[in-house]
Amino acid sequence: MAGIKQLAGQTLWYGVSSIIPRLLTYILTPYLTLKLSGANYGDMTLVYAAIPFLNILYTYGLETGFFRFIQEDRHKEDLYNTASVSLITTTVLFTAILLLFTQPISQIISIGDHPEYVTLFILIVAFDSLATLPFAKLRQDGRPVKYALIRISGVLLNIGLLYFFLSVCPSLAEKDPHSVFVLLSNKNLGITLVILANLLQSVFTLLLLWKELKTIRWRFNIRQWKELMIYSLPMLIVGFGGMINETLDRLMLGWWGVSATGDIKVEIGTYGACYKLAILITVFIQAFRLGAEPFFFKQASGENPQRVYARVMKFFVIVICAMFLFVGLYLDAWKYFIQNPVFWDGLKIVPVLLLANMFLGIYYNLSVWYKITNKISAGAWITIGGALITIIINYLFIPKFGYMASAWATFFCYGSMMVACYIWGQKEYPVPYAWKKLCAYIIIVVILFYIHRLLTFLWAGQIFNYTSATIILGIFLLFILQVEKHEFKKLPVVSRFLK
Repeated sequence: MAGIKQLAGQTLWYGVSSIIPRLLTYILTPYLTLKLSGANYGDMTLVYAAIPFLNILYTYGLETGFFRFIQEDRHKEDLYNTASVSLITTTVLFTAILLLFTQPISQIISIGDHPEYVTLFILIVAFDSLATLPFAKLRQDGRPVKYALIRISGVLLNIGLLYFFLSVCPSLAEKDPHSVFVLLSNKNLGITLVILANLLQSVFTLLLLWKELKTIRWRFNIRQWKELMIYSLPMLIVGFGGMINETLDRLMLGWWGVSATGDIKVEIGTYGACYKLAILITVFIQAFRLGAEPFFFKQASGENPQRVYARVMKFFVIVICAMFLFVGLYLDAWKYFIQNPVFWDGLKIVPVLLLANMFLGIYYNLSVWYKITNKISAGAWITIGGALITIIINYLFIPKFGYMASAWATFFCYGSMMVACYIWGQKEYPVPYAWKKLCAYIIIVVILFYIHRLLTFLWAGQIFNYTSATIILGIFLLFILQVEKHEFKKLPVVSRFLK
C-alpha cells in the first residue's frame, strides 16, 4: 500500500501539472470558438492533429527507454548525456529536413493554403522534443512540484499571449490605425497567432528547464545508445500507432468526410470541440501515466509487484468510472464550454469517446507487462492492430456517417487493444486483476448513464435533470464505498470517513 500511496502522491502533482493546464486551455475553448469561425476552428483542429505525429518521430521512444535503463545502469549521468546528445542531434536534423517540405505537408493535412502553419508547428515540435529528457529527469528524480510549475507557467504564458493577440491587439488597433497592432489584428492571422503563442510557450518552457539542460555533457556512450535504440525504436511504432488511433481521425475527416452544410472544416471543428468534453478522463489518464511509468519500473524489482499492479488497476478503474458519470450525467451543463451552438450537434459522440478513453487508460495500465519484460514488440503489434481498425472503420464509414464513424472507430480501436493486451499479458506476465469486478463497474456506470437519459426523456426540465444526475452519481459512489470498504479503509484520508 505504501507504493500505491507514493504513486497517488506523485499522480496528484502530475495531475496538477496536467489538469490545471488542460483546464486552462479548456476554458479557452469557449473563447476560441467565439473568436474563430467554424472553418478556422477546423483548421486549428487539423494542425493540432498533425503535431503529435511529429512528436513521436522526434522523440522515437527515448523517454520510455530512459526510464527503463536508468533503474539498473550504474552510469546514470552517462545515460542522460547519451540520450540527450542523440535527441539534440536528431532534432536539428529532422527540423532542417521538414522545413524544406512545408508545402507538401500542408497539402497532406488539408491546409494547403497555409504552409506557414506547418513551419510554425515544426518549430513547436522541435522545442518540445528538446524539453523531453529534462522533463523525464525531473520525473525520475522525484521532483513533480518543479515539473508542475514549469508546465503551468508555460500554459499561463500561452493564454496571456492568446488574449493579447486576439483581444488586446484589435482594441489597440482601433485606437491607433497607424500602429503595428493593425498588422496583428488582421482576422486572416487568427490561426497563425494561435500557433505563434504556442511556439513562444515552447521556447519559454525550454528556458525554464535551463538547469537540467546545462547538466548535459557532450558525451556519447555507444554501448548505452545501442541498448537504448534496441529498446526504444519499437516504441516509435507503438507511438505512431497510438497517434493514428488518437488523432488521425481528424485528418481522415478532411480526406474522406462529406458535410451536409458543404463545409467539412465545420464538421472537423465540431468533432474537435466535442472531443474536448472528455477532458476529465483524458487528463487523469495523462497524469496517471506521468506518475505510473517510473513507478511501475521501480516496483518491478520489489516483492510481488503483480499484486501492486492489480490494486493500482482497481483504484484506477473506480476513478475513471466516477469521471464517466460526472461528465456524462451533466453533459447538458458541460456543453456551454463550447460557445458556438453549431458544434452542439456533436454532443452525441461524447459518451462514446468517454468509454473509448476509459479503455485507453486501462490499456496503459495493462501495458506494464511488455515494458518491464522488454517485449516492446508486443506493444507494437497490439498498437498496429488498433491502428488498422481505426483506418478501416474510418475509411468505410466516414463518407456516410461523418465524425460519428470516427467516434466509434476510437471506441472499437481502444477496446480491442485493451482486450488483446490483457489476454497476451496474462500469458507472458500474469497479474491477478479482478477483471470480473472491474468489468461489472464499467457496465454499471453505462447502465446508470442510460437510465438517466431515459428519465430525462420522460421528464424534461433542468432541475429534474441535474437532481437525478446527482442522485445517480451519489448512489454509485456509495455502492463503490460499500463494495470496496476494506480497500478504502487502508487509504489515509478516505479511511477517516469510513470509521
